[in-house]
Amino acid sequence: MELAARVNRVSPSITLAISAKAKAMKAEGIDVCSFSAGEPDFPTPKHICEAAKTALDEGKTRYGAAVGELKLRKAIANKLQQDNNLNYQAENIIVTNGGKFSLFNLMQALIESGDEVIIPAPYWLSYPEMVKLAEGTPVIVETAAENDYKITPQQLKQAITPQTKLFVFNSPSNPTGTVYSPDEIRALAKVIVDQDILVVSDEIYEKILYDDAQHLSMGSIDPEIFARTITSNGFAKSHSMTGWRVGYAAAPPKILQAMAKIQGHSTSNVCTFAQYGAIAALESSQECVQKMLTAFAQRRSYMYQAINNIPQLSCPQPDGAFYLFVDIAKTGQKSLEFCQDLLATKQVAAIPGVAFGMDNCIRFSYATDMDTIKEGVKRLSEFVDLRS
Repeated sequence: MELAARVNRVSPSITLAISAKAKAMKAEGIDVCSFSAGEPDFPTPKHICEAAKTALDEGKTRYGAAVGELKLRKAIANKLQQDNNLNYQAENIIVTNGGKFSLFNLMQALIESGDEVIIPAPYWLSYPEMVKLAEGTPVIVETAAENDYKITPQQLKQAITPQTKLFVFNSPSNPTGTVYSPDEIRALAKVIVDQDILVVSDEIYEKILYDDAQHLSMGSIDPEIFARTITSNGFAKSHSMTGWRVGYAAAPPKILQAMAKIQGHSTSNVCTFAQYGAIAALESSQECVQKMLTAFAQRRSYMYQAINNIPQLSCPQPDGAFYLFVDIAKTGQKSLEFCQDLLATKQVAAIPGVAFGMDNCIRFSYATDMDTIKEGVKRLSEFVDLRS
């Protein structure tokens, strides 16, 4: 039996594979320190769960509009107006099965054979695969640790060709935790407008910022960039709702209508009662977000200092999200071999940087408890010492 050629163009998710291996080892009773999953370790806030339970009790279990419940789309539009200075209305919003599907859906609606999509590396590992599934060509632009893994306006301009249709922008970033300053975002926006391409701004980590870092939504700068921007976001990271699978995109009408058409023939509506949990997430107190952020900040500080104290390892301090992107080049190992050995010998799970387009680094998530972080870093130090 022959599979479709598109399947062979796509790489499996290394993140999910290593996370699954770590969970399987834990199920066998092995003491694993897992830094692999990009998932807050906090339970979904109680008031969000209660809102979903109430929706169930009220019989909100039927099919809904493919683009999402109107009440949720209005709440999202209001959030984007108030928090992000993005003048979207409910008709500009589509609710999707997680933030990931908003991006997949967009690629299907926008990209076709011959189109190029610019993606800075290191990148979230699904971006290039989504482009390939849409039969487009990912154009990878490497960035450097010395510049906090940020693409420069010059790099972006040089990468643009007549075939370029879209630029994928992610701030705060997975896997590096990089946050672009408002001025840096304005400079990139100028290139996008001048070269007349589109940009998708993945803002899933916007609420997870440290110190003086500021989040600026790409589309908020002026009407010209707003007309060229698709904004992707969701509830997984900010409200610890990873399993709820509620995300969204905001886009110009023509693109939104195309995404709605695709969603109507693929997933249809997102789980109806889960959407009422998302409404509560937006319309209730945001104290739960701040509590998680406080914990993440403490973990970041400890783990950043501890890893940089290990000879042969180094990483920049992240300004957002909950990841450290650690340079392992001095160990002499490539990222996959390093992570496989680390898991096998010290039972510490991390994600190889090759999955993110950078084979001399590995990603640690500090979305886990402090005891695990302390023990995991201790084992990591022992592992590196054995190879010195």
